[in-house]
Amino acid sequence: MFNGKYLLVLYILNSFLVVGLLFAKTADEEIKSIDRLRPNGKNFSSHENTLARPQATSILPVTEIYCKDENLEDISSCPSGVECSKLGGDCLNCEFNCSCIYGQTVNVTCTPKDDVYCIGPREFLRNMTCQYCYQTPSWDHDCSGSADCPAVSSPRRMFKTNCSVKSEVICLGNRNFPKRIPCNWTSGYQWSTVLLLSITLGGFGADRFYLGHWQEGIGKLFSFGGLGVWTIIDVILIAIRYLGPANESLYI
Repeated sequence: MFNGKYLLVLYILNSFLVVGLLFAKTADEEIKSIDRLRPNGKNFSSHENTLARPQATSILPVTEIYCKDENLEDISSCPSGVECSKLGGDCLNCEFNCSCIYGQTVNVTCTPKDDVYCIGPREFLRNMTCQYCYQTPSWDHDCSGSADCPAVSSPRRMFKTNCSVKSEVICLGNRNFPKRIPCNWTSGYQWSTVLLLSITLGGFGADRFYLGHWQEGIGKLFSFGGLGVWTIIDVILIAIRYLGPANESLYI
């Protein structure tokens, strides 16, 4: 019994010794391979063997690129006999600095279109914000609405429409462009009128009839406003604008 235990201990110690020797040999070979990669056997941390760092280069001035925007907009709406400098952007051909920075106010050289009659110099400077027409804010362009889009929804629905930049705005690119905008249209329902009907005649379903909810209005009429409970609920829903017209338009 004693001899068996002694032999087991010797076997385990011998195994550890063999593994240690193999590990030491492998580590020594890796160190030698790294030394062979070093130039002249020197350490990479030395100053002369460090990688060359990129040197700072001088920034060249940006070359201004000019382009003409000879838009093909209809000039039938352009006035005649006014000062050329007061014409709208749809009546002018302007030379833009296409390399301008977005949002920067720049001067552009403009001339009236060939068939536009105006008074004064036909070449003049105008101020503009460096942006494409589709990047103009909502108050600088007009978009056609849609009555087929549900305006009362969560999240708000979007629809694609055509927009046109206002005449006094000068911008790059096409003055007519497509755009996705949220459904935001009304059919003439006033929120204050609906709320007043709901408070005074809500028990007879007047608010529901006014909004176009005929089925709920009939049910509310014959149940006397759900014995008052339905009336109170509708007043709250209308007050917070949760209950709207049946055609899914917005209040005015």
